[in-house]
Amino acid sequence: MKRLSGKVALVTGASSGIGRATARLFALEGAKVIVAARRLEQLESLVAEIVECDGDAIALAGDVRSEGFAVALVELAMSRFGRLDIAFNNAGTLGEAGPTTGVSEAGWNQALATNLTGAFLGAKHQIPAMLKGGGGSVIFTSTFVGYTGSFPGVTAYAASKSGLIGLTQALAAEYGPQGLRFNAILPGAVDTPMYRAMNDSEASQTFITNLHALKRVASSDELARSVLYLASDDSSFTTGIAMLVDGGASITRT
Repeated sequence: MKRLSGKVALVTGASSGIGRATARLFALEGAKVIVAARRLEQLESLVAEIVECDGDAIALAGDVRSEGFAVALVELAMSRFGRLDIAFNNAGTLGEAGPTTGVSEAGWNQALATNLTGAFLGAKHQIPAMLKGGGGSVIFTSTFVGYTGSFPGVTAYAASKSGLIGLTQALAAEYGPQGLRFNAILPGAVDTPMYRAMNDSEASQTFITNLHALKRVASSDELARSVLYLASDDSSFTTGIAMLVDGGASITRT
């Protein structure tokens, strides 16, 4: 029995990295999937991959900072598949990096708008659709940065991603009685385009690798399996958590 049979799932930030891997895994596990990101070409290739494996998916390109896009995604789920059971609000950005005194107000606002406000807007419109179906699971992508540790030069990123943990807990408390679950994953380093952009030298990659107890970075597929757990009924009594999937980065001092 596939773990998401009969379910409809929405994934943002699906054009690459963790989002793309998770959308593929959701489809393999039986979900009908709505995939969202800004880059339509990459979304269309993802849909083609899913369909080639006998899955069912549809793409919609847009910007998660827009409330209209959040509305459109839910409307697409309801019109195409008749329900919404799972939402992985994964879209994110590193934002403007560097010394805090040099970060512009626009750069700060852009990071919060994408990482935190975008997730809020998504959940705001996903909740009513899930309530109609009697329940659901919403997952956010946060990070260990700003939670169990941090680095210089990532103030906007850390603050916006930390805010997702508070959002997760508040929503879990508010909607738990109505059968909705809200959880956040907190990845360590994952080999994605964002990771490579942040760590574009061998020395930097070696440093980051050694921060982890496992002495390696994760693949997107490994993170997708953790998201699958939170999306599925395997985690039916799990809500309001900040789940570290960080390869031991939070406990490593060697």
